[in-house]
Amino acid sequence: MLFSRPMIPIDILVYGIGLAGVAAQAAAGVLEAGRKRFDLFGMVIVALAAALGGGSLRDLLLDRTVFWIADQSYLITALTAGLATFALVRFVRLPGRLFLLPDAVGLALFTVSGTQAALALGTPWLVASLMGVVTGVFGGIVRDVLCNEVPLVFSGELYATASWAGALLLIAMRASGATPGLAALAAGVVVLVIRLGAMRFGWRLPVFSARL
Repeated sequence: MLFSRPMIPIDILVYGIGLAGVAAQAAAGVLEAGRKRFDLFGMVIVALAAALGGGSLRDLLLDRTVFWIADQSYLITALTAGLATFALVRFVRLPGRLFLLPDAVGLALFTVSGTQAALALGTPWLVASLMGVVTGVFGGIVRDVLCNEVPLVFSGELYATASWAGALLLIAMRASGATPGLAALAAGVVVLVIRLGAMRFGWRLPVFSARL
């Protein structure tokens, strides 16, 4: 039967998605820190915070060993991606807001990996979806705070909403019998499309405005 079993084992799939997300967010952290003229050490700190912050909070909330402590491959990937991006921007002039692109990719990848990790522990669907959002957005919040910027998740176009939509879609597809790979692909695409669409067309939630 078509899609009767996953083409890639779920553990390997989640692992690969997690590594890719770490690399994307580390690159986004360096690109944003570069706008603030941080030195190499400062950029590395921002890159690590962006790449590892969301997954660390997720694991603490789920009461499991923090992922990059359990497997230093994530830490090595974050350092490598951060240093490679730092080297690149010293030779190539890049647009100031380019960090938004790897950030969007990282948001999609981390949402998928965070949701899958929570589901693997048997958490209820709502908790799993929120763990996906936490994994996707928290690193970016820490990154923006370190760079003295208002976090994108609080003030910009659709961000956490895109993450939550993807997490809920992944959970719904898994519940309906879809393979993990197909569900992960669909969820990641939805997060990325919504986030990129919000960046391009200014999609956003209503802003609080009190009548005084």
